[in-house]
Amino acid sequence: MSRRSLTLKTRIIALILAAAAAVLLLTPAKAADPARTGPPNSIASTGDSITRAFETGTLPFTDNPARSWSTGNDSAVNSFYRRILATNSAISGNNLNDARTGAKMTDLNGQVQTAVSQGAQFVTILMGANDVCTSSESTMTSVSTFRSQLQAAMATVTAGLPDARIYVVSIPNIYQLWSILHDNFWARSVWWTASICQSMLANPTSTAQADTDRRARVRQRNIDFNTQLQQVCALYVHCRFDNNAVFNTSFPSGDVSGWDYFHPNTAGQNLLASVAWGATFSFGDTTAPESSATRAAVTGGTNVTITATDNAGVRGIEYKIGSGTYTKYIGAVTVSSGSTITYRAVDINGNSEASHSITG
Repeated sequence: MSRRSLTLKTRIIALILAAAAAVLLLTPAKAADPARTGPPNSIASTGDSITRAFETGTLPFTDNPARSWSTGNDSAVNSFYRRILATNSAISGNNLNDARTGAKMTDLNGQVQTAVSQGAQFVTILMGANDVCTSSESTMTSVSTFRSQLQAAMATVTAGLPDARIYVVSIPNIYQLWSILHDNFWARSVWWTASICQSMLANPTSTAQADTDRRARVRQRNIDFNTQLQQVCALYVHCRFDNNAVFNTSFPSGDVSGWDYFHPNTAGQNLLASVAWGATFSFGDTTAPESSATRAAVTGGTNVTITATDNAGVRGIEYKIGSGTYTKYIGAVTVSSGSTITYRAVDINGNSEASHSITG
């Protein structure tokens, strides 16, 4: 091959490499996660028969999700969905009820997987009544198992929906149900005939020490489960617990189904919606929090410290390294040379700022 041909070939290769380099330079960097504020455009509810609005329809012993406290669309209940719809028409039709009657905490992971596949922006969780209410005290779910099942579900939903708000509602006070209805003949008859919540409701009029102690232990399990709900939720900056608002509410006997004397009737669903709404995110807050970072060189990388402020209050800061998943920020993070940390703040109402990135 002649020298002239070699020179021409070399020039062509150089031009190709230059063009490729130009393409790389023109390719934009990965866009930051955008800020997300205000009310959600979709809602998915998870849980058991309470969230399925069991016993609120015209037929006894059937689900009636249209009257669910969370995602119902029936005007008889001022549900979360209807309250959000009143200020945000974009949520219209995007109310998804993934709860299942009879579900226990072990089923929550599958339900939130469904919510993830639906791309829900707001997920409500009311689960655990069936872990307390079992055929006997000995068959209640253990506290450690309850927590591990909850943790698995929270890991699934936060990884699959990293921008979604998650609202965890406390389990209603089953002992309070016994206290207001145990003198009702028809309630006692149905509880016994249908074997409803025998861990708490067996021998409802007995004052024997064994029965008194059993009810106290079941009540404590109810409380212990709510403690797990609160503690696990606190690990995630997009999660909010109702601070036991529902557990602390005394539902009147008139708000309990006259079919099974256990589930909330339509009025009970309405009360549940009202109480839970009062403790959830304030969707009228449309201001995103703001964060800032300081960096200090260390051997092999950069030490990054992040702080944040917000008009309503900061819920937390989260970060990820490279293409990893977001983790709750609890202190300075060391970023190795060449690696990138992406971070953002989240306020108490679930608003998140646009993310920021620093390369070590």
